[in-house]
Amino acid sequence: MTVAFGWGPVEARALAPAAACLVVVDVLSFTTTVGVAVEAGTAVYPYRWRDATAAAYAREQDAVLAVGRSEATGTHPWSLSPAALRSAPAPARLVLPSPNGSTIAAEAGAATVIAASLRNRGAVAERILRDGHGSGARPLVVVAAGERWPDGSLRPALEDHLGAGAVLDALRALAPGLPMTPEATAAATLWAATEDPVAALHGCASGRELYEYGYPQDVEVAAELDASTAVPVLVDGAFQEAP
Repeated sequence: MTVAFGWGPVEARALAPAAACLVVVDVLSFTTTVGVAVEAGTAVYPYRWRDATAAAYAREQDAVLAVGRSEATGTHPWSLSPAALRSAPAPARLVLPSPNGSTIAAEAGAATVIAASLRNRGAVAERILRDGHGSGARPLVVVAAGERWPDGSLRPALEDHLGAGAVLDALRALAPGLPMTPEATAAATLWAATEDPVAALHGCASGRELYEYGYPQDVEVAAELDASTAVPVLVDGAFQEAP
């Protein structure tokens, strides 16, 4: 069994058919938000489009729809912001639109899908090995979501490279000798070699954007390294705490 690393929905689509497990990493902020919600007992339905169809899908699932950060109000506080979601009442079901993280989850096919972030990277690694995803012939795939340029093409994002590397580094610490592709090894090495990953998260392009938009607290939540033991697994269309 080999552990592989890739970027974005297109590579997820290419790697997923052969994979036993696909780990999606979207640190700022999809998988961090999924983790915060699942910790509170919410089932999170990923949805890849932020348009009118999202509201219809939420109605179908009898779920609350997470809106854009700037659209959240006192009566509808649920958004992609992990900080805001943490302080909001926890709904039973939440539809969380995300063109990056949700799309990757949708490309997984029959593979087990896990949402990972810096907050739960150790718990995710432990769960993967406990469930046997670190054995057998089918690969484990860790996919960094990245961002999008205005033309829709992938914009590699440091926070997701670090987040994926953090999961991969935790895996190789727990299972020395676990075979990894050169790309996966490089991502794990990037994490291990980053002297101050919290500072890197705050200073990277996506972190600076959230500061500029007025959401520095979302970066702070995302930087809570190993603060969570929740492992969100996609079951029947929703991320839920692994049993």
